[in-house]
Amino acid sequence: MKQNRRQFLRTMALGAAGSGMILNGITSCVNKPAVVSINRRGLNAKMKLTYEPFEVKIKHVFGVAGNTRTFTPDVQVQIEYDGIIGYGEASMPPYLGETQESVMNFLKLVNLEQFNDPFQLEDILAYVDGIMPGNTAAKASVDIALHDLVGKLLDAPWYKIWGLDKTKAPSTTYTIGIDTAEVVREKTEEVNGQFNILKIKLGGPNDKEMIEAVRSVTNVPLIIDANQGWTDRQHALDMIHWLKEKGIVMVEQPMHKSKLDDIAWITQHSPLPIFADESLQRLSDVVGLRGAFSGINIKLMKCTGMREAWKMVTLGRALGMGVMVGCMVESSVACTAAAQFSPAVDYADLDGPALIANDPFKGVYFEKGQIMIPELPGIGVVKI
Repeated sequence: MKQNRRQFLRTMALGAAGSGMILNGITSCVNKPAVVSINRRGLNAKMKLTYEPFEVKIKHVFGVAGNTRTFTPDVQVQIEYDGIIGYGEASMPPYLGETQESVMNFLKLVNLEQFNDPFQLEDILAYVDGIMPGNTAAKASVDIALHDLVGKLLDAPWYKIWGLDKTKAPSTTYTIGIDTAEVVREKTEEVNGQFNILKIKLGGPNDKEMIEAVRSVTNVPLIIDANQGWTDRQHALDMIHWLKEKGIVMVEQPMHKSKLDDIAWITQHSPLPIFADESLQRLSDVVGLRGAFSGINIKLMKCTGMREAWKMVTLGRALGMGVMVGCMVESSVACTAAAQFSPAVDYADLDGPALIANDPFKGVYFEKGQIMIPELPGIGVVKI
């Protein structure tokens, strides 16, 4: 009976942290050293935020509709609290409009020392969000590091705090960017057998040629991301019908985010589900996309981090929409953080660590594409 009571109290503490609350009177009763020490730390300890620029190097030239690149600017973040370190990350692809300079200028304004309790997630992250508009990747870096810290203090991974079964995590896609048919075929052959679903970037001049190149190598299911690249709704719909015959299971962002009426028309007539990517950024966008899209693709760098992403999952489900978790070209820090809620989604695109050549962390990994969430506290990463 005594052990059952301890387990009950520990579960209450985990649930409180997951909702941004802390039960100060209860946590001291839980027979776990990391949790017992929380109140002691909270009396005198301060959170210290540090950060440094980093460049994520991509293994292959990465092409999407509108640009190609060989690296992504990045900022690695740490929050230290009485000897415990939480890790975070801001990744800045070109279309987000953030830079290393803008992220670090934002982080200079963040004063976490005014809070003596890291479990005040709602208050702390509401303060960070209110510093100035935008800067979503910068805000996400603080959010991820804070979640990592709190999970470590609770000695639990976030999938457990959220009450999820990690064995229900879906397979991740592996992304193949826009390129010549020959290069696309080579990239597909390189990962053939390693992933059981692929994501193909379209919206260029040779869309059908690329799909045929992939299909010359593998018959695994494909997700298509047009990255707003199609300009005519009838052409987009015709492409989607053709793609269905080629084994495609879902299409992301067929047209520009400003053409919501055209996208709604495509969704209404499409034989495949249509998911929002560029049309979706934050929680406040979700309701307005109902009916225009079949589902939503949630990315930490766009929605300010894990706190808001979890709310978006809940809202999307309540609205009857499909849910996907995605990533930028980023390290294991952000991808492993996003993987923590992957058991609650339909599709996942968390291949960031597989796309880069200089990952400074070890975290989420894949077994023939299946997402394997580490059994480590916090977001589940270890610095290499």
